[in-house]
Amino acid sequence: MIEKDSYKTLSKPAPEVLFKDRGSKFYGYAFPVSSEEEIKEQLELLKKQHHTARHWCYAWQLGKKYDHYRANDDGEPSNSAGMPIYGQLQSFEVTNTLVVVIRYFGGTKLGVGGLIQAYKTAALMVLENSTIIEKTIDEIFQITFDYPEMNTVMRIVKEENLEIISQKLELHCELNIAVRKKDAEKIFELFQNTYKVAIKKIED
Repeated sequence: MIEKDSYKTLSKPAPEVLFKDRGSKFYGYAFPVSSEEEIKEQLELLKKQHHTARHWCYAWQLGKKYDHYRANDDGEPSNSAGMPIYGQLQSFEVTNTLVVVIRYFGGTKLGVGGLIQAYKTAALMVLENSTIIEKTIDEIFQITFDYPEMNTVMRIVKEENLEIISQKLELHCELNIAVRKKDAEKIFELFQNTYKVAIKKIED
């Protein structure tokens, strides 16, 4: 299995969507998030905004490797809300994303099947309305060298189209560069084999 070196996320919060079923209203929201703290803040804001709603159901996925997630039914029958929302996060392959579906009860019970469909549809609608971007998973390297080696280092940076994150160019120079995961080994060796230049990986 080839390890992925990119991931998809949202570039900005999505516009609110509304799905109606037999009187119940389902408002869908999607946000780019980077921590559980941020998720908590967004949920609190939505609860203030929709303080008369019946349920605030949500699912989120975090991590460039899609390795943290949670689904919450918020009082709806088990797996009838959070999991259908989470299913849409998976189907759109997005991470660092929170999707919330807020329900106002319309007087008619929808049954578990109806709820699953409604929450899934609202999540689908809001993700379809989202701006999804692909980001690369990068490794960060620090390159150290003395000033006379500057031209050699900069030539490699230019030829390999590397992104410089920070630089300190004095008598003794330091560059931090971001390298796409799949190219990391090649770039590391390139600099390692360059005379009078040192390279080390910085933990991201």
